[in-house]
Amino acid sequence: MLYNLFDYLKDTIDFPGIGLLKYISFRAFSALILSMLIALFVGKKMIGRLAKMQIGEEIRDLGLEGQMQKKGTPTMGGIIIIVSLLIPAVLLGDLTNIYVQLMIVTTIWLGFIGFADDYIKVFKKNKEGLKGKFKIVGQVGLGLIVGLSLYLSDQAVVRVPSTQMTKEARAEIVSQEGFSDKVSYFKEEKSTKTTIPFVKGNEFDYSWLSPVKGEAGEKVTWIIYILVIIFIVTAVSNGTNITDGMDGLTTGVSAIVGITLAILAYVSGNIIYSNYLNIMYIPNTGELVIVLAAFIGALVGFLWYNSYPAQVFMGDTGSLAIGGIIAVAAIIIKKELLIPILCGIFFVELLSVMMQRIYFKYTKKRYGAGVRIFKMAPLHHHFQKEGIAALIQRPKRAIPEAKIVARFWIIAILLAGLTIITLKIR
Repeated sequence: MLYNLFDYLKDTIDFPGIGLLKYISFRAFSALILSMLIALFVGKKMIGRLAKMQIGEEIRDLGLEGQMQKKGTPTMGGIIIIVSLLIPAVLLGDLTNIYVQLMIVTTIWLGFIGFADDYIKVFKKNKEGLKGKFKIVGQVGLGLIVGLSLYLSDQAVVRVPSTQMTKEARAEIVSQEGFSDKVSYFKEEKSTKTTIPFVKGNEFDYSWLSPVKGEAGEKVTWIIYILVIIFIVTAVSNGTNITDGMDGLTTGVSAIVGITLAILAYVSGNIIYSNYLNIMYIPNTGELVIVLAAFIGALVGFLWYNSYPAQVFMGDTGSLAIGGIIAVAAIIIKKELLIPILCGIFFVELLSVMMQRIYFKYTKKRYGAGVRIFKMAPLHHHFQKEGIAALIQRPKRAIPEAKIVARFWIIAILLAGLTIITLKIR
């Protein structure tokens, strides 16, 4: 809002330092600090308000160390994250930018679904919360919005070298612009290409999956691409939700992922850095850095209260919104196929739950008694249990919650570094 106001009044306003608003780095740093301060100050009041309203977490006794001590801890703290993110994003971001709009819609959309789930659990005393089918419908709906927006918006393009320019057109540009005839020319186009690690060129085109070629094939490709977007949004938001089971775990890991995405968004939206790294140049993604900076600041501010022992839980209000933000940001900058690496913690947590359920049902059907791979799923609870997987049968001491969280953070940092390194590994 401030950015758009300045852009509108830039020829008439004369205020010292106002020109700083045109720099992405300044607005990103300002968004980071502002969101962190909002989370710290609003968080304190919000926690008191939630406690006064007796909006506390209902804890099932799963036999985990220190688990029952968390009973009654205020939940729905994801509201703190959402408010702390949206205010700086709206104030400092370019609201005419399609990517900023998509991130704001994502935050509100999944935040509302998570809020509905928490509301049913807390106020309706229904432990199941919002029915799974309604969550899926909401996630699919968001995936459709994102996919169709990227397909229809004129801003959602990539810039690629132009190899089809005629000599006459080239000569005309050289004479008009004064460029050398040796300068490389670029054109903007709609693209279903994305980044894939460890292969030559680091690019994968979804058109390769289309059974149809030509103009019809292009439409089929976009349908495939939108289906992939829906799957990614659903998987990442659910993975984040499942990971939110320890104090500070999802918050800290998400902040690390957010920092990585902000770096990737900045280099992808900068023609110099993208050319140097030999990655796709995606115009307008620089504005995404503003929203991601606010996202990081909101998480760090929330972590002040969410770290062990937690004074507040984010609930589904926060976890679903966080997962959606990460998924949509990765899709926008064409890095969605790096998610299994970057979001390795979320991926493994989700996978552990799926493996546990599938193997338990399989062994129960085949042998009459279900066998568990892990002592408990998701994976972080496995380490809290005394012992190890039933398949290994080798006793091991339980690990304290704070140590598990710290080690998961370390792994998340290593995965973030590996994700960035993949840009140069071909």
